[in-house]
Amino acid sequence: MKQEAGHSDRLERPSWDEYFLAIARIVRQRSTCLRRHVGAVIVKEQRILATGYNGAPRQMRHCSEVGCLREQQDVPSGERHELCRGIHAEQNAIVQAAAFGVSISGSTLYCTHFPCVLCTKLLINAGIKRLVVEEAYPDELSQQMLAEAKIEVCIRDLREFEKI
Repeated sequence: MKQEAGHSDRLERPSWDEYFLAIARIVRQRSTCLRRHVGAVIVKEQRILATGYNGAPRQMRHCSEVGCLREQQDVPSGERHELCRGIHAEQNAIVQAAAFGVSISGSTLYCTHFPCVLCTKLLINAGIKRLVVEEAYPDELSQQMLAEAKIEVCIRDLREFEKI
């Protein structure tokens, strides 16, 4: 393609999925979980409605301050979700939207990690229609429920797009 005089080469723009997943990566930097940092962004019509990251409820000490209960009790990943001080990133994004009266029905959730079954149930009831994640998570029940709810699931690897 021939460049017009006075115009520099244009940078490749990220797709919408790449763009919002990159934002989810930035959101996860606020995580205070000692095991896994997760970020979530809820989007509708290319507009951010809410964000969330995993960490303790507001006004409570974070695991980074008091230690990880799951580590102390040797709880394997993916099991006994109730044994944790933290709230998952997806849950925090849903709660943020609710706190500000923002409907997320019909929206897309961009998340750095595949949701557990607890988050999946909330996403289904909140009306999320599409899920874009960067990292898979071996939760068969979550996968089955998302399929049954007819929620579109896309797994994207952003390592190919590292310009941000």
